[in-house]
Amino acid sequence: MKRGINIFILLILVLLCFSNCTRSGRRKVTDRENVQKESVIKSEGKTVVKIQKVNGVYEIPTEINGVPMHFIFDTGAGMISISETEAIFLFKQGKLKEADILGKANFSDANGDISEGTIINLQTVKIGDRILENIQASVVHNLGAPLLMGQSALEKFGKISIDYNRGEITFE
Repeated sequence: MKRGINIFILLILVLLCFSNCTRSGRRKVTDRENVQKESVIKSEGKTVVKIQKVNGVYEIPTEINGVPMHFIFDTGAGMISISETEAIFLFKQGKLKEADILGKANFSDANGDISEGTIINLQTVKIGDRILENIQASVVHNLGAPLLMGQSALEKFGKISIDYNRGEITFE
């Protein structure tokens, strides 16, 4: 297991030389997105966050270890899932440390295919004004994999409801 972790770290360092980490869930924040961030409301234990439909899926603004990203809201995903690109970016920024790399696991995707991934610990996952600490996530060994907000975080929120007409998700 230690050897696998060392290989992953070596892979990260090699990819740092070839990657500028500008794609996937991190985007330049536009004025429109600033308005959405300001629309986070907390009242009587509820947090309402704007969601946005992009390419047929709903994205939710999230901060991972203090880094803003946009995740696909995916109740079918067992864990938060990020690409190697995002893992490398977090590592390069000092937001993911060697101690956060927990090991390897096999994952089944929506097609039923099995692939190997790396399990990491995310120090913080922030959606709206809600902050979760020490949440496990998987790093998919694919540079272009989408960011998925899965059950490892969603189940911690308790009740979640979506108003598609208003483009809002409510955490209670």
